[in-house]
Amino acid sequence: MRQPAQASAATELLDEAAMARTLRRIAHEIVEANADLDRLALVGIHTRGVPLAQRLRRLIEEYTGREIALGTLDITFHRDDVHVRDGGGPLHPQPVVRATRLDFPLEGMTCVLCDDVLYTGRTIRAAIDALFDYGRPARVQLAVLVDRGHRELPIRPDYVGKNLPTSHDERVQVQLVEIDEVDRVLLVPAPGK
Repeated sequence: MRQPAQASAATELLDEAAMARTLRRIAHEIVEANADLDRLALVGIHTRGVPLAQRLRRLIEEYTGREIALGTLDITFHRDDVHVRDGGGPLHPQPVVRATRLDFPLEGMTCVLCDDVLYTGRTIRAAIDALFDYGRPARVQLAVLVDRGHRELPIRPDYVGKNLPTSHDERVQVQLVEIDEVDRVLLVPAPGK
């Protein structure tokens, strides 16, 4: 019964049309900032960064006629909140491990990490660590659908769909049709609020 109460308290920040416009703009910005598309790769961070990277790739191909490299990145083992004690069970519920696919050499590439929400910066730090386990790209850029502020690390996105200042008592929830059967961005109260 808690879910409907949370859904009713949610405020829709982006609907399907606004999200589509935002992704089109980000795709254009990526193309404008990267002249050599042969050396460009989009790398989606699991979970919602992957469909965002796929959409951006399709849009870039639509604009340029060029298919750019696409990869997926699992950051589970690089996160600083995944803990196991003395061989015992984890302290908190742990994330699901997913596949990393980087079917192109990273050396000399500009890799654009794609994620749904930028918050503290810890996910992006983990993604950079994970990416460098596979090689050394020439540059790493960051594209996010939403930047909600409250950074704990010195990380700044290169491409931002929407800046949404929030309080610590709020959450930004991105829903994508590929996963959630709807495209929208919601502002919801933090659990227990």
